[in-house]
Amino acid sequence: MAIRIRLAEARDIPSLRELIEASVRGLQTADYSAAQLESALRTVYGVDTQLISDGTYFAAEETESLKTGTERTPLLVGCGGWSRRKTLYGGDQFTGREDSLLDPKNDAAKIRAFFIHPDWARQGIGGMILEACEAAAKAAGFRRLEMGATLTGVPFYRAKGYEELEKTEVPLGEGLTLTVVRMAKEI
Repeated sequence: MAIRIRLAEARDIPSLRELIEASVRGLQTADYSAAQLESALRTVYGVDTQLISDGTYFAAEETESLKTGTERTPLLVGCGGWSRRKTLYGGDQFTGREDSLLDPKNDAAKIRAFFIHPDWARQGIGGMILEACEAAAKAAGFRRLEMGATLTGVPFYRAKGYEELEKTEVPLGEGLTLTVVRMAKEI
């Protein structure tokens, strides 16, 4: 397996959308109902183009098959990022966004929008992206990290040293909510 972590670009947006949908539908079904997942895909989950514009969103590409000499686009198998903005979670369509900048001396950088394709899950890709995010946030002067983790992601983040702070219910409409766990870590 050859995986390359790089900054996501605007040209990746269609592939990122497909990756996010596959990840949500393929990996989160044990923790959320189908109705919750479909509603979350419409209202919360999605590409956050601000992270791409800020240069804080990473894409994981599978590159091994490129060695065959065929002309093709590398396969995106994971994505995730960090932010120097107040928004804790949510793609472009999420209405609860706060795009003001954080102060690295006083605020925690946000770990954001991690999705791994189900066919590539549990192979270390999420850890590779998380390491890149943590290093970049630390280089930007942040000493604390915070996130809104899905129930599916909590065991992964706990294993990476994050502590659970609180659970919140994100309204999805039609009486549905999505449980999100705020987690944090000192770096």
